[in-house]
Amino acid sequence: MNRKEAQRKTIETLTKAGLFLTEVEKQRVEIADFGLNRLEQEGLQLITYENNSHYCAKELVLFPNQTCPEHKHPPIGQTEGKQETFRCRAGKVYLYVEGEPTEPIQATIPKESEAYYTVFHEIELNPGEQYTIPPNTLHWFQATDQGAIVSEFSTTSRDEYDIFTNPGVNRIS
Repeated sequence: MNRKEAQRKTIETLTKAGLFLTEVEKQRVEIADFGLNRLEQEGLQLITYENNSHYCAKELVLFPNQTCPEHKHPPIGQTEGKQETFRCRAGKVYLYVEGEPTEPIQATIPKESEAYYTVFHEIELNPGEQYTIPPNTLHWFQATDQGAIVSEFSTTSRDEYDIFTNPGVNRIS
């Protein structure tokens, strides 16, 4: 799937869920393949509504079985790193964070990157459920075969400082 198709599919997914974007926002839909060129396996589509020095609000769209690679938001200068709350709006998402591993996990780790997934404490998010990820906490997430939409509410987002366990990831391309 190319970026134009992914953008169209993202807008269609949001609209179908009753989340409407302005024409300007539609042009700003970001397709993040993390430099892995496996968008349908490891990637994420998003629209940032607001990102300022106090807070950030985004919609994250995951296509069926799509995974956002493991990463954390480290301290930057005097700030402790990004804290984010994920609220599931549609579909189902499996979120994995540091903590007691869940066995067995329900997600399927992407084969090409298997060595780079290290945290397995599972939180299942269904529509209306939310979870807050503390700053500097390793995490990754995956949609089920129906895909998912997750609203993210966080402190300021500074994607360029995110640390991914997979050294091949390039978040800002």
